[in-house]
Amino acid sequence: MPSPLGRGVSIRQEAVRLRELQHPQIPQLLEYFELDTDLYLVEEWIPGQTLAQELETQGLFSEAQIWEILQQLLPVLQFIHVRQVIHRDIKPANIMRRTAVGGTGKDLVLIDFGVAKQITATALLYTGTTVGSPGYMAPEHMRGKALPASDIYGLGVSCIYLLTGISPFDLFDVTSDRWVWRDYILNKDAVSDRLAAILDKLLQNSLPQRYKSAAEALVALNCAIKLESSQPGKPKSGDNLKSQAGVDYHHLRDLLALRQWQAADKQTWALMCQAIRKPIGSYLFTGDIENLPCEDLQIIDELWKKYSKGRFGFSVQKQIYDSVDGDYAKFCATIGWSLALSPSSVQQLSFRLSAPPGHLPSHNWAAGTQVWRHLNALNAKLANC
Repeated sequence: MPSPLGRGVSIRQEAVRLRELQHPQIPQLLEYFELDTDLYLVEEWIPGQTLAQELETQGLFSEAQIWEILQQLLPVLQFIHVRQVIHRDIKPANIMRRTAVGGTGKDLVLIDFGVAKQITATALLYTGTTVGSPGYMAPEHMRGKALPASDIYGLGVSCIYLLTGISPFDLFDVTSDRWVWRDYILNKDAVSDRLAAILDKLLQNSLPQRYKSAAEALVALNCAIKLESSQPGKPKSGDNLKSQAGVDYHHLRDLLALRQWQAADKQTWALMCQAIRKPIGSYLFTGDIENLPCEDLQIIDELWKKYSKGRFGFSVQKQIYDSVDGDYAKFCATIGWSLALSPSSVQQLSFRLSAPPGHLPSHNWAAGTQVWRHLNALNAKLANC
């Protein structure tokens, strides 16, 4: 349903301006009309989830994901700023990950241009009505003078919120007048110094100390990425976790490295579906397990073992199952799955490293009620790989 944008001739002129923004990462403005003196925008519908929704369902974002966000969105900001438009409300809820037909999407789309403003000589000289989202607004924006650099600031705040899951209000220390987002990073090695330096400059309160434009920030970003990938001990771009089946395991690795066990568990199910060419969320049968490529099964298992320090993983579960002579009830009791011999047994989960060895990954993907048959099939697959 369309929403009201505002009133007046100047607002209609800005709506016309928005219609000229033709970019694959910006929803197309289809129509605008007045109703009871309010102006409404009708925009292209973008299927997918916002980054705010992803944070709720998948947990904290990794450094790799933040690099991706900056790489995708800085060019979009450069595009609109060159065309004399300021978004004025950059935040995770206004960044959508487009869902491709039949799978997950990668393209990020900047949505909700309802409060976007055309840059004019008058707009730059005088303050105006303050619109935007508290916590994400730059100091000059809060005083009613939004600038292109204000959008850059909002992008920086969005990134540190996705990294920490902490409200921007709590990430800024008013007593020292500075951002303290580093104090809330769970894994102190999770954010490299190069990325941290870029985020800090995006977040500068002082305009002269902030990036002057999205183009300047993009140059700094690309230089940092090249330096980061060439650093000794860092994986090169060719050293990836992509299987021959075309499944990319980088996100699973990042979730496990951050100990986001629940999100990693959901991601494991999704990746298993991808590896056997089934829709994500499909329940798997024993025949599906037999068709799971050995390479993919081994990558998943090794990642779980590595980042749990040997506590979790399919091969860990196999060792425990073998130690109880294939008794599924004893197996469930050993790894902390309640209600043995029932599919609900794997739904009573503890997503903590302190959970019993073998507790994760879950077998929520198992179809039917005879879930011990899936464990047998999985163990047979592991033995033959």
